[in-house]
Amino acid sequence: MRIGVNALYLIPGGVGGTETYLRGLLSALARIDTQNQYFVFTNRETGPDLVPRNANFTMVPQPVRATVRPLRIAWEQTGLVWAARRQRLDVMLNPGFTAPFALGCPQVTVFHDLQHKRHPEYFRWFELPFWRFFLFWSAHLSKLVLAVSNATANDLLSYYRMPEGKVRVVRLGVDREFFDIAPRRRPESFLLTASTLRIHKNLDALLQAFAGLRRQRPEFRLVVCGVHGLARERLHALRDSLGLNEAVDFTGWLPREQVYDLFARAWAFVHPSLFEGFGLPVLEAMAAGIPTAYSQIEPLTRIAGEAGLQFDPRDPAAMAAALLRIVDDAELRQRLAQAGPERAAAFSWDKTAADTLEALREVASSY
Repeated sequence: MRIGVNALYLIPGGVGGTETYLRGLLSALARIDTQNQYFVFTNRETGPDLVPRNANFTMVPQPVRATVRPLRIAWEQTGLVWAARRQRLDVMLNPGFTAPFALGCPQVTVFHDLQHKRHPEYFRWFELPFWRFFLFWSAHLSKLVLAVSNATANDLLSYYRMPEGKVRVVRLGVDREFFDIAPRRRPESFLLTASTLRIHKNLDALLQAFAGLRRQRPEFRLVVCGVHGLARERLHALRDSLGLNEAVDFTGWLPREQVYDLFARAWAFVHPSLFEGFGLPVLEAMAAGIPTAYSQIEPLTRIAGEAGLQFDPRDPAAMAAALLRIVDDAELRQRLAQAGPERAAAFSWDKTAADTLEALREVASSY
């Protein structure tokens, strides 16, 4: 097959988990597939390290910047169509929600969540029309839609009224490097969160709970690594008002090696989110053997199960109690450190790639 990959959405260090997904998927496809030809359509921000150097992978640069979203969408509907047709594709994979409408070959589109339907209050008013229009039509024009979790699949069936046969769950994987961290962990006195600074990540509640923990365990710090999103100023102001200037560090997006280092040194991992499409950071923390506390929401409970400490993210007292327990309960910490890698071992990028490739084959062969 001649497979296209629409990577126009990617802003290195700017789109959070969907970048982790695309890099993990492409690397795994390169490991498991040497037969099919891949044409990865990239933007001006994308570096050459995105596309595997295997002989069956070709980078097809496009003259557009993803940071200017209206222009990127316009090019996706026009310039990408012509570029793709020149490559005589059998099928196009859209790993970032949106698809070109008039491509001329069958498409498979990946949906990471339907947050704009579940929680429109988390979006700026001028963003919602874009999300509503392009995601709806991208889903319905695609031959097959891949959902990263059962929760996202259920949302697609419910909000978009799609037939069950058109939606397939393909779960994400965990980088192998995270499993290598567990044997060499040397915990230090800080809690770690990997999260974009957005409202639904519930980091304001985490700061409040952490302020309570500091009153009992003042030696602990909190490190939040992830993209500086729309809640950045609000969170910085809250940190300052709580007197946590020296105790809380918002690092921004970090290179992978620095992330691995934080995972190797963190005392515990906390994920207080109110909404997730999948929740990959929780899985990565468990793979690394970090005692992990996370929100009792789907799909996190299905993914992590009893390998993590659950708490109600809307209950400040419950979150504060979870932080204290994950810090002080040695028996719990030991159990979670052992259970985490065992649970995470069921999730691999090679499995994600194999399931994605099977979907592409089915769509291409039925066209």
